[in-house]
Amino acid sequence: MPATHIRNMGHHLTLRLKGFFLTMQEFLFFSVRAFATMPKIRRYWRDFLDQAAICGADSIPIVLVSAISIGSLLAIEVGNLLEDFGAKTMLGRSTSISVIRELGPLLMGLMLSARFGSRNGAELGAMQISEQIDALRAFGTDPVAKLVMPRLLAALIMFLPLTALSDFAGLHSAAYMAEHYHHLDPGIFWNSVYPRLAMKDFVVGFAKAPVFAVIITLVSSFNGFSASGGTSGVGRSTIKGIVVSSGLVLVANFYVSKIVLENM
Repeated sequence: MPATHIRNMGHHLTLRLKGFFLTMQEFLFFSVRAFATMPKIRRYWRDFLDQAAICGADSIPIVLVSAISIGSLLAIEVGNLLEDFGAKTMLGRSTSISVIRELGPLLMGLMLSARFGSRNGAELGAMQISEQIDALRAFGTDPVAKLVMPRLLAALIMFLPLTALSDFAGLHSAAYMAEHYHHLDPGIFWNSVYPRLAMKDFVVGFAKAPVFAVIITLVSSFNGFSASGGTSGVGRSTIKGIVVSSGLVLVANFYVSKIVLENM
């Protein structure tokens, strides 16, 4: 390989790394500003209520559909496996741990990354392209406080009940399939759920909700603020926000489970 080609590759890699670290620095400052503006919530109370309705009540259908689907499928597959070992009575215990610790909050996070995160990226990206964010600055309004902070606070509050709803729907759909597909008595199913669930099972699941809320809101909003290049730039920033936030949700899901389970 020619030496000039190697030097060009090294120079290109250096530029890419420099751009990555600059982006991470900008994202860190952006995140700090979003949290620092939370005391201004009274001024933007109506914006907060609008965002709470968007990421909360409007997201209930997709959360229910995903939770019911995965709860039913989990009951069928795990039940078939346990039946081979003559341990079908443990179906409730197996599905409850899976849903409450992992699948309930994870599916909720991924669905809201696609729904709430994409809306943030597209809406803020369109405002950035049309110079509405610059107009807010010109009128003396902090765009992070006006546009990002209400979204962040709404997600922090609404993701918790959505996680509970996801767990509830997943468990009850699993119980329904256990009764009608595996012909397991409901009392046997629920008696293997309630006495065996520990506090750490709920802590693992519900600790993920605020982590996912921060990741999804800040990543999607940051990419919206960084949009450039017309309508195609809005599309690129929206897609990038969904991909990055979904990947970070998967990574955070692993580390939150690991940290909580190792310390409880």
